[in-house]
Amino acid sequence: MPLPPSVAREELHLRRIELRGYRRHDALYEIEARITDTKSQPLKLERDRMLAPGEALHDMWIRMVIDEDLMVHDVIAATDASPFGICGEAVDSLAQLKGMRIGAGWTAAVKQKLAGAVGCTHLTELLIPIGTTAFQTLSPVRMARPVTLNAQGRPAKIDSCYAYGSGREVVMRRWPEHYDGPERK
Repeated sequence: MPLPPSVAREELHLRRIELRGYRRHDALYEIEARITDTKSQPLKLERDRMLAPGEALHDMWIRMVIDEDLMVHDVIAATDASPFGICGEAVDSLAQLKGMRIGAGWTAAVKQKLAGAVGCTHLTELLIPIGTTAFQTLSPVRMARPVTLNAQGRPAKIDSCYAYGSGREVVMRRWPEHYDGPERK
């Protein structure tokens, strides 16, 4: 269901984020992401450089190579457009992610490693949905594995998001012994 109609308005900015997951032929996986920002009006940049409407203010790419356990084997990035020429140098900071595992704490760890002047804000922002896309890309692999249990013998998925809330229908159907919501008839 789309959003309800809005009042009359004019578009000023368009950000596109596209992510794709791939299975490689060497048993690894790749997540590719691209972020583009465009303006609908001309924009004056440094040194009187003018950005034409529809021309990319940002056009940046990341390719992350991971394995089935979501361990990061490689990260490469490219900056095709940015407001400052120096921005492209920030791609090297992503090498710090090699050896990290995508999972709980991924967002905080990425932000901590690439905070401030260490990394590019836009590339760092793009790494967050890369983590989610990695999970989605590998969902058939993960779903074929036995359910991960916590120390109490309860599926680790319970209470990990809204749908998996312990008092919600999904838990009632999948793990009725761990359901703690209202009684159902």
